[in-house]
Amino acid sequence: MTPLAATVEGLATDVRLPDGDGPFPTVLLRTPYDRARHRDEARGWARRGFAAVVQDVRGRFGSPGEWRPYRDEAADGAATARWIRSRPWSDGRLVAAGASYGAHCALVLALDAPDDARPDAVLAAVPALGAAETAREPSGVERLFTRAGWWAAHGDRPDSDDTALTRALTADPGLLTHLPLTDLPRRLGRDLASWPALWRHRDRGRLVARAAHAVVPLLAVGGHHDHFTDDTVDLWHAWGGPSARLLLGPWGHGLTGAPGPGAGPAHRPALGELYVNWARRALTGRLTPGHHGALALGDADLWLPARSRTAPLTLRPRPVHGTVFTADPDRPARSDDLTVPAGDPPDRCLLATEPLPRPLDLLGPARVRLRATADTPSADWAARLVALDPAGTAERLAVGVVRRAEPAGRETAFTVELGRLARRLRQGTRLRLEIAGHHFPAHARNPHTGADPMTADRLLASRRTVDPAGVALTLHMLTSPPTPTEPAEEILR
Repeated sequence: MTPLAATVEGLATDVRLPDGDGPFPTVLLRTPYDRARHRDEARGWARRGFAAVVQDVRGRFGSPGEWRPYRDEAADGAATARWIRSRPWSDGRLVAAGASYGAHCALVLALDAPDDARPDAVLAAVPALGAAETAREPSGVERLFTRAGWWAAHGDRPDSDDTALTRALTADPGLLTHLPLTDLPRRLGRDLASWPALWRHRDRGRLVARAAHAVVPLLAVGGHHDHFTDDTVDLWHAWGGPSARLLLGPWGHGLTGAPGPGAGPAHRPALGELYVNWARRALTGRLTPGHHGALALGDADLWLPARSRTAPLTLRPRPVHGTVFTADPDRPARSDDLTVPAGDPPDRCLLATEPLPRPLDLLGPARVRLRATADTPSADWAARLVALDPAGTAERLAVGVVRRAEPAGRETAFTVELGRLARRLRQGTRLRLEIAGHHFPAHARNPHTGADPMTADRLLASRRTVDPAGVALTLHMLTSPPTPTEPAEEILR
């Protein structure tokens, strides 16, 4: 294998060629996280007959210029694609690949670049679709903790410091409670000019809308415990190219390197081999048209076809505590603690189901329908679904947050989307449903005044009332015993 170094439009670029004379198909990986971290990945592609091109995006690590997240990648990617196709070692066929921000780079090349720069296939893992998608939930609620961590580590700098937020929180445990939240850079001791601007992005859904016009094959890979799961599935559903494949496992943002609850031995596929085999079939037109995929069923150690048949199941959990509670920003319900405070006044409404009389296989979206009242004109409603095994051990299954603005004291009915579930619940499991006014520090605290949570400098408590008769938990369950499959069977068909 031959390693080469180059600059493309001034951007630091490494090339690793397979043994032999070529020309070769190429895999392009563009990253803000240091191209040196991808050397083993590049070697793996080259060993399997692909030229591997790894590039630092503009303003990061070896590439000069200004680092402007989510703004320059289509143009820089297009210039790089043209350069690759002009090389004697390239046969003209190109796969754009990447994970997280790298998946954004690959997707905008496929969806925004001119025809002559468009790749022939796209591999997008745990895709960060854009600034708006990463900063906010689909409901508009701000994802505070993950964005503070990412911006502290990578924002407005040419390199990275992955432990920046952890160190800052050690020095000041109340760091994320200081107001206004747009003042965070000063408390970090960093010049983060892009931090306040991040929260002005409202163009969520642009790439998913563009995906309907895609003309190349897609492989979308995600994890059920990743905060971008819904974006991954939405991208796959919307993809208009000749074929779209989906792989969802019981993983977090780190995929198989960081398995989440419910993962078993079968849920550790050899992703590298799967990616290579999919790329070969995509470039030679050997993928069956249409949308196919494989979903891991957690706690069952098996995979199911993405199109498995399900039916809705509506449960009405009984109230346990706190149908009237206070959402107090000075003592918000915590996202990082599954313990429920037992004292008064309650900080959440707590409901629970009876123990399951038999195992239950859940696959698909979950949502909660509420009828509730807030005594403030703005209110966030956070719904957290927790599984309690027969021994009482708690495991978070899903969370959703919505923001409501309506006259104080008016009872209203609304739905909180909880994301997607793919789990087998054992006999005897009880489901605990928590309804709170905050989910902090994962999400910014609503000030309850109608002010923007990122710029607010004053917080008020909000008294809430939940009508237990108006609470309905809707899940989706398999309509027949599961029909196992293998990831490769679905991805390579």
